[in-house]
Formats: sequence, C-alpha cells, structure tokens
Amino acid sequence: MVKEAFPIFDTLYIGGGTPTAMADRLLVRILEKAGSVFFFTDDPEVTVEANPGTVSKEQLDWLRQAGINRINIGAQSFRDDHLRFLGRIHTAREAENSIRLARGAGFADIGLDLIYGLPGQTEKAWIEDLAKALSFFPEHLSCYMLTFEKGTPLFADLAAGRVELCPEDTVAALFLKTSEFLRASGYLHYEISNFARSARLRSRHNRKYWTLAPTLGLGPSAHSFLNKPPTRWWNVDDPEIYLKTIEGDKRPVKETEVLTEAQSMTETLFLALRTADGIDTAAFDRRFSVSFDRMFGKLVSELTADGLLYPRGGRWAPTLRGMQFSDAIAQRLIDRI
Repeated sequence: MVKEAFPIFDTLYIGGGTPTAMADRLLVRILEKAGSVFFFTDDPEVTVEANPGTVSKEQLDWLRQAGINRINIGAQSFRDDHLRFLGRIHTAREAENSIRLARGAGFADIGLDLIYGLPGQTEKAWIEDLAKALSFFPEHLSCYMLTFEKGTPLFADLAAGRVELCPEDTVAALFLKTSEFLRASGYLHYEISNFARSARLRSRHNRKYWTLAPTLGLGPSAHSFLNKPPTRWWNVDDPEIYLKTIEGDKRPVKETEVLTEAQSMTETLFLALRTADGIDTAAFDRRFSVSFDRMFGKLVSELTADGLLYPRGGRWAPTLRGMQFSDAIAQRLIDRI
C-alpha cells in the first residue's frame, strides 16, 4: 500500500517495545517479508531492540544469521536497586550477560541504553554505571534523563509524593559529567543523548529523524514522514483495529498532517539544535528560499556571545552548554519566524 512512495531504504529498525519477546521465526519472517516487498541498499543498517531477560544465545544467533547487524540493548543501569526502581524485569547480571551473548553471537555493532537523573542518584553511582558500560566496549551509547510519563507507575508515585524529582542542577551536572567522561573515553557526543565510538558508528537510522529524512513506520501507532510536501501521518494505536483495517485493503492511518512552512522551519531548528552538527545555514536557505543570516543573524550573535552557539564550517552548532538549553535556544529563533 505504501511502497511506491518510498523507492529505497538504507536502514531497518525493529522496535520499540520488546521485539525479542516474539518467537524467533516470526522476527525472521518480518525481515524476509520486508526484504521481498521493499528495495534496500547493498549495506543497510538493520537494528533490533532487545531487553535483557528476553534474549538467549540461540535467539541472538538466529537474529545475526537472519541479517540483523546492529543490536540496541536496554540495559538502563547496572545496579539492581536502580533497575527495581525503574520497574525493569531484568537484573544487572542479566544485562551484563545479554551484552556478552550478543558479542558472542557476532554482533560488531552494539548499542546500550542507560538512564540517569534518578532520585538520589549520585555522580559517583552514575560514573560507575558508565564505566561498567564501557567495560563492554559498546559501539554506541544512549544516555537518557529519567522522565515521568503520564499513565506509568513512576508518574503515579511522583504524583502521590512517594518519589521526588532529581534536582535540576544535579541533572545538569550529570549531563555535563556524562559528556566529559565519555568524550575522554574516545566517544563522539553527536546528539544530546547519543554517543558513538566513531563517526561511522553513529546510528544511521536515528539521524534520519533529526534531519527530517523520509521515514516509513509500520505497525500500530507508528509515524511516517515524507518531505515533498512535508507530510506526517500516524497509524491507529489499537492492534485489532489496525489489523482489521489492513484486512479490508485500507491503510490504517489515524491522522495526517501537512506541515506549513513555519512548522517545517520550527522542526528543522528544534531538531538541528539537538545535534552537534547544528544548523546548516546554506541548506536552510535553499530549502526555505530565505536568508538565515538576515532572519536570525543578530540573535545568533547574541547566542554566540552567551556561549551557547559557535560557528562550525558553514553551520551554527550548539556548545555543550547550548545542548543543555537547545529547546530554549530554538524557541528564541522560532519567535523570529
């Protein structure tokens, strides 16, 4: 139903949720079907998300042999008390074992997800978590600040006063320490929450979202984007309705949004300022037929003087401090649109 709008892909990402909870053969069938329906480049990045406690040696061997060449493991922490607080089903030992099994299965591109900013978390405890992660030499690290999503047990605990937010100044200090520690260990800090062992090992798939590249999402709640004209749509979230709609030869789209030029500018600025590359001013001028310098030059000078932006080869990139305040910087620019 949708393949004509997407001529070729160079990435395939199976996740979120816990795709490794599915039967091995089902995951392989999904890969085989994707390969038979869509066109892929000769060297696609094929990623699967995995949670410790849901993978085995046999399954990882299956996945690797099926053509998955990148695995993202949701370790979250290597401390059992933190994992219990987060409501994770796995232990620290299981997280460590999953990483070893993935490496043993032949995965040469392993990403780890970690969370910081937990109530009462100290800098020492967080650095110990990072050091433990680095002991496995992961190719990629995603370090996310804890958020309390509405409808989750953690949000209920926060609302009831059973837990307290980590102070903002503590979270800010942990962000800076994370970047300092990982950069000193040879990792590139290429997006607010993401680090890679080299430029080649940056997540090719995730970078598409930050650059507003065309993406196709299949499955309940999945989002898609095409940029000519800039259009976003998202699927129904109920799995039964999703399946019945497809069985009726209809696309299971819940809503479609065609972005205005102002909305496209807004998203371009917000997303670019999340990355170390920053805003490509020449590309911005070409895309919107405007002059970035005329629109934002005075404000950019102020932000540069404040130590939030710096010039980087035809771009305006956020400093490390600028990354901390990227949304606020983007909002100041957007107010000029």
